[in-house]
Amino acid sequence: MARQWSEGHSTSILCVGASSGPEGLLASGSEGGEVTVWSQEGTIIGRLTLPGEEDSTSVVFSPTVPGQLYVSHGDTVSVLDPRNLKGPVEEFLGAGEEEINALALNEMGSAMAVADDSGEVRVLELPGGKVCRTLRRHTNICSSVAFRPHRPNNLVSAGLDMQVMLWGLQKTRPLWTLNLQEVAEEEDAHQQRPGQLFNPPLVHCVSVASCGNILGCAAEDGRVHLMRIGGGSKLEQQGAVKAHSQGASQAHFVSFLSHPHWLVTGGNDGQVFLWDLSKHPVVTPEAKAKSGVTAAPRRKSKSKARRKDQSQDKARTPPKVEAQKEEEVEEGTEEKAGPKLSISHGDKVNWLCPAVLKGEPSVVVADQSSSLTVYPLSRL
Repeated sequence: MARQWSEGHSTSILCVGASSGPEGLLASGSEGGEVTVWSQEGTIIGRLTLPGEEDSTSVVFSPTVPGQLYVSHGDTVSVLDPRNLKGPVEEFLGAGEEEINALALNEMGSAMAVADDSGEVRVLELPGGKVCRTLRRHTNICSSVAFRPHRPNNLVSAGLDMQVMLWGLQKTRPLWTLNLQEVAEEEDAHQQRPGQLFNPPLVHCVSVASCGNILGCAAEDGRVHLMRIGGGSKLEQQGAVKAHSQGASQAHFVSFLSHPHWLVTGGNDGQVFLWDLSKHPVVTPEAKAKSGVTAAPRRKSKSKARRKDQSQDKARTPPKVEAQKEEEVEEGTEEKAGPKLSISHGDKVNWLCPAVLKGEPSVVVADQSSSLTVYPLSRL
């Protein structure tokens, strides 16, 4: 059932991206500046090691120009031609203040957001790469950014300061900030669990559903934190899904299934889950919703943790995929319904990329190894 795509890299793969163009190419980046472009069948179309050999941390295809692929490495963004990987067509040197962790493009392909280790988010005009906005509010590493669909001037950022921010690019201050540490502390106090220790909700990945109003954040506490944006770009409600037994490293909404609120998640526990969030109280307020939670006041965090921890390669266990029964949604801020699909991948997940491959809904998994694994989602 699972397929391996191998021989594209010699180092651990850190990121994967899929093109929306007619060819449906995929790209992956790994440690040491390696970039590989793949066909939908998993055939290698091109391989390249970028100058400087710094880790390739994010790969994003232009949504409007099929022949453009953006790759971050160090503080630089390189523009590549995925069909002709002979070297950068263009380079945006110093696009990040420090090492870049994530790139995001708006739907029109006219702006690119760059998140880096300094906590800054820079917005670059495309083409050209001129910095048009610098957003400074994160107090620690900014790990992930995403533009809101249908709202090309709205940007979400999240980081290891445990803060999620929504920005309107007309201004250099966020429209709102949600401090997940304060949310978690309030929840624990409410549930009378003061003696229990939990990993702090350092955010590793943020995703926005294609409807543009639902955010999902994969965090170190194993949860995927959910937010609903209402009229006037206000934060209407927030909640969470307890997704993983260890840190959740990836969360991506899937745009090609039956509705926009399917979410695929991956974690340090080696699990990959597919969730149907259409009945979650944050997504559908009528579904046993509690009163909405407004944004918590900002508070600086002293956390210096970094997500780039290296874990030793473990012997891979054979992957098994099993559908799980839906359980009832219980009262509370977290949905207790289980995932619709559970994949025991067996190795810590670095990146997930939902993609339709040869007409089959799939998820591409990158882990600590130098190979990709492709799982079908078509059993749904």
